[in-house]
Amino acid sequence: MNGSTMRAVSQSEFGGPEVLKEVEEAKPQPLPTEVLVRVRAAGVNPVDWKTRAGRGMAGVLGEPPFILGWDVSGVVEEIGFGVTVWKPGDEVYGMPWFPRAAGAYAEYVTAPARQFARKPATVSHEQAGAVPLAALTAWQTLVDTAHVEAGQRVLIHAGGGGVGHLAVQIARHLGAYVITTASAAKHQWLRELGAEETIDYTTTAFEDVVHDVDVVLDLVGDGIDHTSHRSLKVLRPGGLLIAVPSGAAHDLLDSAHAAGVRATPFLVEPDGTALARIADLIDRGEIAVEVEAVLPLGQAAEAHQRGEQGRTRGKIVLSLG
Repeated sequence: MNGSTMRAVSQSEFGGPEVLKEVEEAKPQPLPTEVLVRVRAAGVNPVDWKTRAGRGMAGVLGEPPFILGWDVSGVVEEIGFGVTVWKPGDEVYGMPWFPRAAGAYAEYVTAPARQFARKPATVSHEQAGAVPLAALTAWQTLVDTAHVEAGQRVLIHAGGGGVGHLAVQIARHLGAYVITTASAAKHQWLRELGAEETIDYTTTAFEDVVHDVDVVLDLVGDGIDHTSHRSLKVLRPGGLLIAVPSGAAHDLLDSAHAAGVRATPFLVEPDGTALARIADLIDRGEIAVEVEAVLPLGQAAEAHQRGEQGRTRGKIVLSLG
């Protein structure tokens, strides 16, 4: 490869993890107000493997070929005309362009300068690369959408996952009483992160033991055991269900209205300002980032295989050195 090309993992068709192939691509160039970032680590998220298979954001990205990935931690290599907030050499992290293609599974990405924030100083690029999409999802649902306040009761489904473990900590930071569902093996860890109650979803129906909840952050969705609809039963009158994986279908909205509660779909957005606040919480030790595995870029297919098993504690990250 020469200075005008880069390594990347692309796919030429929808399918299983085997469609992910390492390729040589043209190195992007920053437009005005954009930065060129040398990617040091790229987080792997459920939306990645769903899109790879033709679901997720496939409707936005269109037909392959394309390069997956939205989580980026790296170093600014070049700035476009008009950029004043960054300079070459700055360490940054972000979730650029979502839901449009960002191409994070590559050595370089370009994106608007203000979609990045300064990387948390106390963690590695691999840890920082695990943060943006998951933490922004947790932040934008709990802070911007639900406006969680101290003393409120918050139920977080799938607390042991990438979004979930960060959501538990953000809800705790906001002063909420945190309840979460997760497999029993993750209960002690989640209590250490701030959960007051942990429910083993494999043995206990959460609606039988939880009540008077102000906010439910549903990271599972109705596709598994009708989790969204069942969650309506635990909300107090006027409480809010935020349905993340598949959004809030019309029948869910109708059911919520009939039950005297609220439900809303949600899709995360790039937000450099929120990422700066999250980085501060990480550097102050109020949020810990859990990375289960770090794999080289060329093992993106293995990362997807592991992630799709649904048993990951925290995140899987691709390292580009």
